[in-house]
Amino acid sequence: MNQRNSFLKSTILIIALAPYIFSCGGDDNSKEPIPIQNNADTFQLSYYGADLSYVNEMEDCGAVYLDVEGLPIDPYQIFSDNGCNLVRLRLWHDPSWFSNYSNFEDVKKSIARARALDMNVLLDFHYSDDWADPSRQTIPEAWRSVINELPALSDSLYNYTYQTLKKLSNENLLPEMVQIGNEINPEILQAGEPVQWPINWNRNSILLNKGIQAVRDISLESGKTIEIMLHIAQPENGLWWFDDALDNGVIDFDWIGLSYYPMWSDYKLNDLSFALETLIKRHNKKLMIVETAYPFTTRNADAAGNILGVDAGVPGIDISPEGQLEFLLELEKEVFEAGADGIVYWEPAWVSTGCSTRWGNGSHWDNATLFDQDKKVNEGMKFYNESLK
Repeated sequence: MNQRNSFLKSTILIIALAPYIFSCGGDDNSKEPIPIQNNADTFQLSYYGADLSYVNEMEDCGAVYLDVEGLPIDPYQIFSDNGCNLVRLRLWHDPSWFSNYSNFEDVKKSIARARALDMNVLLDFHYSDDWADPSRQTIPEAWRSVINELPALSDSLYNYTYQTLKKLSNENLLPEMVQIGNEINPEILQAGEPVQWPINWNRNSILLNKGIQAVRDISLESGKTIEIMLHIAQPENGLWWFDDALDNGVIDFDWIGLSYYPMWSDYKLNDLSFALETLIKRHNKKLMIVETAYPFTTRNADAAGNILGVDAGVPGIDISPEGQLEFLLELEKEVFEAGADGIVYWEPAWVSTGCSTRWGNGSHWDNATLFDQDKKVNEGMKFYNESLK
């Protein structure tokens, strides 16, 4: 298979939603990341993370999260209490046409919540007004007029990245890590769907390096180390993408970020470490799985069709609360053995509420959160504090 076409097998969130669309107070800026040190005798990673981008919206929609005793608890608090030390947050450019969340004000609120509990933050620039992933990398509407004017477009990307971080710096809310794009398998800042291939690396490298430069400039000005991540969906795509990036001068970053969902990857769980180790050794970068998940049931709690069904299961691991935890512990082992540094669970708090998405009423992830369908903390939450450390 042509590796550049293998992205078709890396169907992630929005592609997976298609069937349902048609069928139904901060610290100061000197704060540095405080990773947990690896121990060769344990399976301890540096970062145990959670993407909590949906939490503010879910709470506004009436969600009440419950601890193991069934008592209401702040969701950030329960993740912190259980050992989560990294919160990932997505940022859309101007999502006002469909959402009041994942904009600058919402992200600022979320960073403050994470910082109050001394959790590190990974800020995920989507560089779009909507979801960005291997199926879509749609340019923000505000930049559309300069889509074919590379100097002006690259300046727009730089200025937006710089000004966003500058505003966060002014409020002592700079993140510890920044993603330059989300699942950027194809070229970024395209006109729309379907995405165009092959990648024009002359254009792509200039744009990515402009985003990187903006982060480096803010880091220098603020005196705070901000690590930079480039994020690709599925390990098999990372193997060719980072080679191409290197060949085209995209080299000044700290982290390889990967999405890993077994049902959409060529790599089975028990051979994942090979791909991860290959990437780490080939590029001499740190590596983190920044998106993964596993269902604890196949039951759907609402009218919004679930993305992860029976086919999301891994051979030998049940789709059950216990199976969800087992998957995460096995993944942790593979990641550790490869020499990688962290795992982030994608949207563990996107529970069912009375609110709707563009594709249905409720949540498309209610069977894969780290809370059960009554919003009580699930077995999978034990991953943060009962993994083989």
